[in-house]
Amino acid sequence: MQQKNESMTEQIEQTEQTEQQIEQNEQDICYMREALAEAQKALDMGEVPIGAVMVRAGAIIARGHNMRNTAKNPLRHAEIDVINAAAEIVGDWRLEDCVLYVTVEPCPMCAGAIVQARIPKVVFGTRNSKAGCAGSVLDVLNEPKLNHQVDVVEGVLQPECSEIMKRFFKRFRKNAADTACTANTDNTAHAAPISSH
Repeated sequence: MQQKNESMTEQIEQTEQTEQQIEQNEQDICYMREALAEAQKALDMGEVPIGAVMVRAGAIIARGHNMRNTAKNPLRHAEIDVINAAAEIVGDWRLEDCVLYVTVEPCPMCAGAIVQARIPKVVFGTRNSKAGCAGSVLDVLNEPKLNHQVDVVEGVLQPECSEIMKRFFKRFRKNAADTACTANTDNTAHAAPISSH
């Protein structure tokens, strides 16, 4: 009888954990959709389409997207802008009760800022194979030698987060190819005739 009660208690606990995971997954999807909306703003501006939102006590307190090219400032990544805005709203550099949602795995600079801000959890959509610092290239967010480690959830709305990046780079490559073709045509059209002298 005691074993049966223990087994039922374990099943109830597992069911409750599963329900909590489902609820958390739904929240993660909801907030990642908001980050994707920010990424779309960046795409519309011709920026690398990365968006982020900061959540505190179940509410979005800051939003941002890449502004590096527009602002001509290498620090204007979505995560950095969101961390700055959140710190101002919270009134402290420690964002210990916040969760950062970002469409792409943070780069070295952003991962460092996340650790410095003591953000306890980061949720990202798709990996960054060239500069990701949540495990792809480096794992700054969980470096045991640092004074703060971050819980990381990855893959939330991964197909959508990846697709917007692919659209940007497809457009970028096309524009680069068109510019190269135009430059070659312009150079040919305006070239001085070659003298036989």
